[in-house]
Amino acid sequence: MKFILVSILACIAAFFQAAGGFLPVVGLFLSPLATAPILICSMFSVTNGLKSYFLTIILLLILQPTELIIFPFTTGLLGIGIGSSFYFFKKRLSIILAGAILLVLGIMNLLFIFHFPVLGPASSDSFSTFTVLIILIFSFFYCWLWVEIALIISKRLALLI
Repeated sequence: MKFILVSILACIAAFFQAAGGFLPVVGLFLSPLATAPILICSMFSVTNGLKSYFLTIILLLILQPTELIIFPFTTGLLGIGIGSSFYFFKKRLSIILAGAILLVLGIMNLLFIFHFPVLGPASSDSFSTFTVLIILIFSFFYCWLWVEIALIISKRLALLI
């Protein structure tokens, strides 16, 4: 039963992530939602979160290979980071910082190691302190938003179970 739930959530994550390629304007607003299914799986069990993460990567390889470089380093990594942090940490600030650190590392890998323009033409692929500072600030607030969403989701799921 758990494996079926993991598979369904991985399919939902792949759908949201692939929406950026299938629906040009609307998909850009849907693709950040790929974090939620991975986050939900990781909140229940870190191993189930990792299973859904890798299953989503395999599904994206089939559905939308252009989104394959983004998901493992940004939305998927954020879902794993925040969901696992809920499992290991109890304080909200620790959860936010763990997720933000993973998101910063993922974005910086894409920008500075793989030279993939994840931020679009707004930034170059050469190292800049200003760019890193902007990424740090954005990641902190973005993780804070996802932690608050995760708390709402977990309260709603607790009522259902």
